[in-house]
Amino acid sequence: MQLTGQETLPVTRAQAWEALNNTEMLKAAISGCEALTPIGEHEYEALVAVSIGPVKAKFKGKLKLSDLQPPNSYQLAFEGSGGAAGHGKGQAQVRLEAQGPAQTLLHYEVQASVGGKIAQIGSRLVDMAAQKMAGDFFAAFNSALQARYGVAVAVEAAAPPRSRFQRLLDWYLGWLGRIFTGKL
Repeated sequence: MQLTGQETLPVTRAQAWEALNNTEMLKAAISGCEALTPIGEHEYEALVAVSIGPVKAKFKGKLKLSDLQPPNSYQLAFEGSGGAAGHGKGQAQVRLEAQGPAQTLLHYEVQASVGGKIAQIGSRLVDMAAQKMAGDFFAAFNSALQARYGVAVAVEAAAPPRSRFQRLLDWYLGWLGRIFTGKL
């Protein structure tokens, strides 16, 4: 799976860098994140509850930052296991680009692989779920930036409108989940 994108952050590059390295801000912005604990220099342990279609699990994993070039970029390696639900691993490249006195463009490229029940769902649904998770993360992260730095976040940046396709996908994933859990 590959996920590439960019997000405009309403803060300076230095503030964006600080926020991206603040475990409490990240924990609050990652949907389902129950713990994000430092275990070494630039290494973290995470516990995240994830729901992808009919598969729901708590994933325990490790994150490691490398190739740090403050306040410009870093690489993030991750791996995690959700028991019978499956496992995943990959890496992400994050780059910050100043766009003005109080605006930063965050570029990200993620390459990941999954196995177990999650892989059986199908790559298309996994990709769509990953895109939704990224959208949810950036909406929450922008809100956290607004609260921390007192900046005004444009409505579009805080909560981009969901396309008809995205709403339909949300409904479909929920419907599949109810079928597989017997709650339909």
